[in-house]
Amino acid sequence: MLEGYRIAGRRAAEIAASVEAAVGSGELKPGQLLPPMRELAVELGVNPNTVAAAYRILRERGVIETSGRRGSRVRPKPATTGREYVRVDVPEGVRDVASGNPDPALLPSLAKAFAAAAEQADREPVLYGDDPMEPELARLTRADLDAGGVPDGPLAVTSGSLDAIERVLAAHLKTGDTVAVEDPGWGSLLDLVPALGLRTAPVGLDDEGPLPDDVRRVLQAGARALIVTDRAQNPTGAAVSAARARALRAVLREYPETLTIDDDHGHGIVDLPLHSLAGVTQSWAFVRSVAKAYGPDLRLAVLTGDAVTVDRVGGRHRLGPGWVSRITQRAVVRLRADDAVDARVVGAAYGRRRDALIAALAERGVKAYGRSGLNVWIPVPDETGAVSRLLHAGWAVAPGARFRMSAPPGIRVTVSTLREAEAGPLADAIALAVGPGPIRSYV
Repeated sequence: MLEGYRIAGRRAAEIAASVEAAVGSGELKPGQLLPPMRELAVELGVNPNTVAAAYRILRERGVIETSGRRGSRVRPKPATTGREYVRVDVPEGVRDVASGNPDPALLPSLAKAFAAAAEQADREPVLYGDDPMEPELARLTRADLDAGGVPDGPLAVTSGSLDAIERVLAAHLKTGDTVAVEDPGWGSLLDLVPALGLRTAPVGLDDEGPLPDDVRRVLQAGARALIVTDRAQNPTGAAVSAARARALRAVLREYPETLTIDDDHGHGIVDLPLHSLAGVTQSWAFVRSVAKAYGPDLRLAVLTGDAVTVDRVGGRHRLGPGWVSRITQRAVVRLRADDAVDARVVGAAYGRRRDALIAALAERGVKAYGRSGLNVWIPVPDETGAVSRLLHAGWAVAPGARFRMSAPPGIRVTVSTLREAEAGPLADAIALAVGPGPIRSYV
């Protein structure tokens, strides 16, 4: 059976564990067909209902997928097994413009904020059963969301935006459901969705965000959720415009049962207004991280949404980590109170760096995209060759394969630490690596 591997067990949990162990060890390969339930029941000497229960456990865990009469197969491995390794090792002496990190010089000092938060913790220790969200953080967050036009809703705190997105997806979807995602899009998100046992449906985008016709197409085909980056989209720098938001809202009104998730990736680092899709559908969430403005290691994001969604996320969070450290929350409050980050100044600094590189590339006949945020996306005819040639020329850029599904090849350049004098030499190197060509869309 199964090319030498014998599934074992008498109870559903034992049978499921036997299959999962074989998948983990590689004895059962992705795509391999499992025995029909009745056949396996005869082989093991158990009731077919026991095997059915085992297969149900495996489906819920994302180990197998079932396609009616075509049977049950081992699911393809999550995208993390391949996409996670699409990175460039930066040798000594090579300029790193691949990382995606903010400029450390534009991040605030954390020492005083955490010292004040620790002193407050000594006076007012947080104990089991206390409110998981710092009241002043809730007040500041609600005021910010109101100013941005985000609908009223309960609040929660998570360990970063990806943690929030994972919890929202898990609160509503089941194994095998389809999630519409931007393409090119955030590599970690493209890893996460299949790792949860969900399917991805690519949606094209331009400088103003996801294309409404693409969104309608995937929703018509049965996608149950849509994830949109409002500002500073990674890797293209797209930002949803007012006109695009209206068009997307019109599409979503046709599919009111769609779960929508807004990721305001550019909060605190862009000077463009927010145009959110929050509140159009019955189930929605809006996520805002502090990582880019205050520092990636803070691992804190605020979440709002409809009452059911936030209640499910909060309830599940209480059964796991319980809450995000109130000391960290208080430190963020102190940073806010001290105006430690001026979004207009930071956004303008990143804007100058993006614009300098895009303009230098345009002078050399190379089209590039970067309306907001830290990154510039450059379509290329030969991604591997371009990355290799740039590395040889002393520049490490991120290969587009980390961010793509069906979109054409490209490279991502992080401009967060790019000095003005470097824009020209980098543009020269890119032009030589990719060659001038016709203007292309990354849709």
